[in-house]
Amino acid sequence: MTEPLNLDAADRAILRALVGDATLSASELGRRLGLSQPATWRRIRRLTDAGILKGRRLVLDREALGFGVTVFLGIKLAARGRPELEVFERAVCAIPEVQIVEHVLGLYDYRLRVTARDLPDFERVLRRRIMTLPGVGQVESNVLLSEERLPGPLG
Repeated sequence: MTEPLNLDAADRAILRALVGDATLSASELGRRLGLSQPATWRRIRRLTDAGILKGRRLVLDREALGFGVTVFLGIKLAARGRPELEVFERAVCAIPEVQIVEHVLGLYDYRLRVTARDLPDFERVLRRRIMTLPGVGQVESNVLLSEERLPGPLG
């Protein structure tokens, strides 16, 4: 196991700024933080090489694209064992409406984030795609009403 990277105030400021706007260039970040462009670039490269920065993502407005319903599903598999997990994971990851697949410890084996156009569309995805997956046992749905906080920096 590798030793965690020691982050100083400048590293943390870079992370906070990139979480706010991942399109910022090293020169713009440097101007905002009082660092030179090369120093900022070296810090970004170090954070990337250490695995702290794992790429930059574009966040789409699901509602503006016509996907107005988000549902979290808890899925308990009917059978246990590594082969069943792998088969389920491959199959569920192939469903475009499934945005996030998390293998969790607790009441359920998996937690899914599913996006659909509306409730009838979600019902179609649930009945025709998710409930027919290999190994699916118990399923619990929770409809997202609002999202108050989006992920940000940990430190």
